[in-house]
Amino acid sequence: MSPASDHRLPTDTDDGMLLIISGPSGVGKTTITRGVERTIADSVFSVSATTRAKTEADVEGVDYHFVTDEEFERMRAQGAFLESAGVYGKKYGTPRAWVEEHLKRGRLVILEIDVQGAVQVKKQIPDAFAIFVLPPSEDDVLNRLRARKRENEEQIQKRFGHAKREIEAAKAAGIYDHFIVNDDRQRAIQEAVDVVNRRRREKRDGSA
Repeated sequence: MSPASDHRLPTDTDDGMLLIISGPSGVGKTTITRGVERTIADSVFSVSATTRAKTEADVEGVDYHFVTDEEFERMRAQGAFLESAGVYGKKYGTPRAWVEEHLKRGRLVILEIDVQGAVQVKKQIPDAFAIFVLPPSEDDVLNRLRARKRENEEQIQKRFGHAKREIEAAKAAGIYDHFIVNDDRQRAIQEAVDVVNRRRREKRDGSA
């Protein structure tokens, strides 16, 4: 998680922007996040630190930076996180130095975080651009959670209740610049790409 050097690279620009993407569990936000990352050439995805156990499918440094609870709390005490939160008994945090370094490099830095984390980040980086992904309907969220076949019905209902609260919190927070309804995956990705590109043009032109 060490930041890059201060040496200016040929690819560096002054076009850096922090993009926050949030949405309830089961809404398809990771698909949209990855779609934006693939489409916008200079984008980089911020990898969170977490105390949750590493699974066989996880890749260190790609999915998460896996740390112990003690390491996490030491990092938090040192101010190493832009935001941190507890989710289902596990802790997650966004490494500050890595994000700030890539912003200096002119990259589009993407954070996929919840509303609580987005509020924390916006306080520190007010010009971050925040997108919240909405489902076409509440039933759609429930159907997607069931289709994943990862949990029993009791756990699904718990996640569904959390998803509804997350949507309410996002609308009440007043920090999201754009809401996208994920009724069609490719259309939603394109909408995200379009609004991000427009925001960066506005920033370059000084109209943002």
